Amino acid sequence: MTTIDDVARHAGVTRSTVSYALSGKRPISAETRRRVERAIAELDYRPHAGARALASARTHVIGLLAPLRPGVDVNVIMQFVAGVVTGAGEEGYDVLLLTQDDGAISRATRSSMVDALVVMDVEADDPRVPALDDLRQPTVLIGLPRDPRGLSCVDLDFERAGSLAAERLISAGHRRLALLGSPDEVLRRHTSYADRMTRGFTESAARAGATAAVLPTDPSFHGAVASVDRLLAEHPEVTGVVVHNEVALPHVIGRLRELGRRIPDDLSLIAVCPENTAAAQSIALTSVEIPAVAIGRLASEMLIRRLGQGDALPEVRLVSPRIVEGESVRARA
Repeated sequence: MTTIDDVARHAGVTRSTVSYALSGKRPISAETRRRVERAIAELDYRPHAGARALASARTHVIGLLAPLRPGVDVNVIMQFVAGVVTGAGEEGYDVLLLTQDDGAISRATRSSMVDALVVMDVEADDPRVPALDDLRQPTVLIGLPRDPRGLSCVDLDFERAGSLAAERLISAGHRRLALLGSPDEVLRRHTSYADRMTRGFTESAARAGATAAVLPTDPSFHGAVASVDRLLAEHPEVTGVVVHNEVALPHVIGRLRELGRRIPDDLSLIAVCPENTAAAQSIALTSVEIPAVAIGRLASEMLIRRLGQGDALPEVRLVSPRIVEGESVRARA
């Protein structure tokens, strides 16, 4: 088994120089570093992760808390996760995925398993925020609580996304709108993105003198059918629909077709979802894109920058939404 002393002899340097090259604890010349790296490659040396972390006081691991709660769309969550993992990997960090809220943060941070944290599924009044603010490890939230305290946050500007969808329908002459949105359990938790989406949608409609019904929608075939049936029974005057529920979306489209409601002839429809979800539907949808992978990468970049600048101030970054035009919105005569 190759040791650090073997690497030092092969590179013609001292053992401590190899240690500095691995840990970055002290600067060494570029030429010396190249010799050490060449020796490591030629000897296939695998430094012990625990020893390397001890030498550098870093684990080079980011904790990612992505709790799998009821109503969460795992496919979309994994797009955010992919972005975090990709961004971290490009900077030499691994990611430890934590899927349970119960004690996960405490276990990971108190045992120094991770250098920093990314936390998802953020609520408007998230009870985790005070504890996260007290950690020695920097934290970035994917989401926006009402009071982020000293934490950095990044997310899509969901309030603007709701406004943008409503405004697009209103500009096409629609004055009776509906949002088939997040399921009841997500709304009851006051998950930040759902609250902001609903607020943007309803307030934009009100400013334009349009009506805006909001129907919680279970992310399943039966939930989508129930929401469509309720919409048509309780709000038959609606001509413009926004769907912010990726799992229910294809079933909403299918149920409308089954009931003889044509898109966009009878109902105009805008989806709020990742680009690949919109592209997978049976019709070319007009959509507000959720750039989940890009937001995940941005969370990693913000976190690693904070690790490199211990005194960096917290920041809030909201990604501006954009409309992707399709063929599912038609102007009212």
